[in-house]
Amino acid sequence: MLPITKVGAEMIDGMLIDGRMLAGESTFGVIDPATGSVFAEAPDCSPTQLEQAIASASRAFGPWSRDQGARRRVLLACAALTRAHAGELGQLISREQGKPLAKAVGEVMGAARWFEHTAGIEMPVEIVHDDETMRVSVHHRPLGVVAGITPWNYPVMSAVWKIAPALLAGNCIVLKPSPFTPLSTLRLGTILKDAIPAGVLALVSGGDALGRALAAHPAIRKISLTGSVEAGKSVAGTAAADLKRVTLELGGNDAAIVLDDVDPEAIAEKLFWGAFQNSGQVCSAIKRLFVHETVYEPVKQALVARIAKTRIGSGLEDGVELGPLSTKAQLARVRELAADAGNAGGILHGSAPVPLSDGYFMAPALVTGLADDARLVAEEQFGPILPLLSFVDEAEVIARANASHFGLSGSVWSGNTAHAAELAAELDCGTAWVNQHLAVLPVAPVGGHKWSGIGVENGPWGVAAYTDLQTISVAKV
Repeated sequence: MLPITKVGAEMIDGMLIDGRMLAGESTFGVIDPATGSVFAEAPDCSPTQLEQAIASASRAFGPWSRDQGARRRVLLACAALTRAHAGELGQLISREQGKPLAKAVGEVMGAARWFEHTAGIEMPVEIVHDDETMRVSVHHRPLGVVAGITPWNYPVMSAVWKIAPALLAGNCIVLKPSPFTPLSTLRLGTILKDAIPAGVLALVSGGDALGRALAAHPAIRKISLTGSVEAGKSVAGTAAADLKRVTLELGGNDAAIVLDDVDPEAIAEKLFWGAFQNSGQVCSAIKRLFVHETVYEPVKQALVARIAKTRIGSGLEDGVELGPLSTKAQLARVRELAADAGNAGGILHGSAPVPLSDGYFMAPALVTGLADDARLVAEEQFGPILPLLSFVDEAEVIARANASHFGLSGSVWSGNTAHAAELAAELDCGTAWVNQHLAVLPVAPVGGHKWSGIGVENGPWGVAAYTDLQTISVAKV
């Protein structure tokens, strides 16, 4: 087991609090999902240290909130530093989360891009009335000290999705990464420490109790959570008691609808990655695949052939396409759903070799023969197992796709893009794609309908979510 001060060749200096890297009063183990063994220790933030982080953020808020130009320059500096350390951060992500190194480095490069794009977002003052007697303007005001709680599937990207807009809007932020993947986020703090004024950004690590304490703290004016529906409901309840603002990006059960005019071989690769990216551990991944009965069999065969070619292994091995699932609990849940699907009459298709190890590996698979109320279809699996469902009528399949508590995203696949776009507009979800899936850009808002969340991230809408509106009305005497 590696000590807290060293992971691979890179130093993990502790938590970022008041501009300094501080060790925890105690530590907790971080598991490499490719081996199932603890490989490092992370600091466990104490209640005293949390108070210190929030107090320093409160002190830093005034000067930080008044200089928008400085905030933009800081975000650009953060972009450059993140990009310069992409290889180092990618190694940590791959080790603690499991994804292939190239994908992990890509996540970090994407985070740098988000810093850069956010730095250029405008927050204009809007003049809503101006005549000889009165001028009325509407301004965006920062909230104060806000909190971010991030998941384990995209630890660095999820953190930057919260840090960048919160800082641009003029807030200070205290962010807690998942206890399963704290190391890359803490290392990001070390990298950015000297570019950000002390107190403006705090990164603290710990378990669920730390998250609850952060969300309940009276100095926190907004909570942005990316996580499960259960976690979202808990945070929303906590926030309601203090009327805190919330942004909740929660689970999804995305439907992809394949029409009868597609070329199955041409779309199989995109469907595969739309479903199995990050071993299926993506909130917006394809979770239900509806295929018109006339192309059902060829689509199935094309996907089974693609699954057979998949290379699975440790994310640090060359040529690996899919790594392990990130946690032992998630592997157990996906296996449980697979067993339940078999008991419900489902048939598994596709196989690929997995490493013989204690890691959390599972080969991707399709499941046919299930009804829409089967657990694998109705619940979010968040793993590499995909139900394949047949349909005939377009109105019927739209109704089936929308018959869910979730509404994060979805897609329609067709040779007729105009018609597909019309159908996509009928999906009750926050993002609807045509002939693609998981195409996320910093210019477009990301958010969910129904149980998939409240509010949005990214673009000017994501920045606005970290502000209150203030109307200033000036009489012209």
